[in-house]
Amino acid sequence: MEKYDWPRPPGLEPFAHQKVTSEFLTTRRKAFCFNEQGTGKTASVIWAVDYLMKLGVLRRVLIACPLSVMRSAWQDDFFKFAMHRSVDIAYGTADKRKKIINGMAEVVIINFDGIGIVKKEIVAAGFNLVVIDEASAYKNVQTERWKDLRDVMKSVKGLWMLTGTPAAQSPVDAYGLAKLINPINTPKFFGQFRDMVMDKTSMYRWIPKIGADRIIHTLLQPAIRFEKHQCLDLPPLTYVDREAPLSPQQKSYYNMLKKQMMIQADNEDVTAVNAAVQINKLLQIAGGAVYTDNKEVLEFDVSGRLNVVKEVIEESLHKTLVFVPFTHTIQILKQFLDKHNISNEIIDGATTVRKRSDIVMEFQKHTNPRVLIIQPMAAAHGLTLTAADTIIWYAPVTSVETYLQANARIDRPGQTNSMTVVHIKGSPVEARVYKLLRTNMEQHEKIIDLYKQEMQAT
Repeated sequence: MEKYDWPRPPGLEPFAHQKVTSEFLTTRRKAFCFNEQGTGKTASVIWAVDYLMKLGVLRRVLIACPLSVMRSAWQDDFFKFAMHRSVDIAYGTADKRKKIINGMAEVVIINFDGIGIVKKEIVAAGFNLVVIDEASAYKNVQTERWKDLRDVMKSVKGLWMLTGTPAAQSPVDAYGLAKLINPINTPKFFGQFRDMVMDKTSMYRWIPKIGADRIIHTLLQPAIRFEKHQCLDLPPLTYVDREAPLSPQQKSYYNMLKKQMMIQADNEDVTAVNAAVQINKLLQIAGGAVYTDNKEVLEFDVSGRLNVVKEVIEESLHKTLVFVPFTHTIQILKQFLDKHNISNEIIDGATTVRKRSDIVMEFQKHTNPRVLIIQPMAAAHGLTLTAADTIIWYAPVTSVETYLQANARIDRPGQTNSMTVVHIKGSPVEARVYKLLRTNMEQHEKIIDLYKQEMQAT
């Protein structure tokens, strides 16, 4: 793309690093943006896209991203920063996706694996640019996901790939990204690339070569990167929403419980205590495990929510706290993290004082554990956990005090990084609870109003 002078975008004023990032992207058909999580990559891309559309350089843009950020990040941010642009989400049945791809929307948002479903339609739809959010999803050239994008890019000239962690696990993770953006300088075969950056020490063990980072830096070009500590105009604490839609089974039980709540509300006055119990039942269903009246546990498929947790952990350069309100759900999450070799420890009501002290010391002073799974009611006060700069709320609590105290575990003296708090939501009640927590409403009013809003919602 020809280089253009960058005017001040209308509406919201960008931070300095966002303006530089936008300028960088507007001058390159293919580029990487490696800005760290929480630095506003989405807004930077939107301003760049809007500017190039005004110039007539771009007509249609396809954005591929995780399911969890299609609406809560990309669609909402387009409405915030470029509301005059037409935006649609290609998700659902194949026919629905095709209709949207073939429609008139200037910007189409799609999940990664959706590209393969409508690949032919994308090729024919006249997109000028593809934006890949969380581009580490394309590190493996053997996957159908990578091959689908490669095929699409044969007919699309522009590709911007965004990720804060381009080779977080191993230097070989950079291969798939480099092949898409910088294919001329990237070895044709994976084996060649691996031999450039890794040494084989045994039959199944490879370690990075000395100087591998310089090779990766050369191949992953052109690129721009800002880390949170470099962005002095960023707020110290940033809040982000991620969506994890309920499974069909969860929706069925969620709606069944709501009907029971409506019957109860019609026949008697609902106290704050009873309202809190019912709201917690809905939150339990959304989180993946609900306790029945017989004290039994009914588990649901929450693979989507668990994958969102994994996404956020992998995007974070530093350590992560995951707050999980319900005991059984903690075990579900731990089993998932163990399966994916993400080192973790639990602090809950059953953790002894001695064990808690040992876990905190290891977390603060050593590489592992990388993640602490914390039951907020058991550890919202007193702990200093500044080795983490990211908090994930797996599900919300209904206490403002607990919420604020839990977030304060990383926002304490000794914290040297800007911080991010991620809210995971998949149900209407979770979205309402997070909103109320952020506005610090009085406990009694909060619960009763929340209960009424949930009953009135369709």
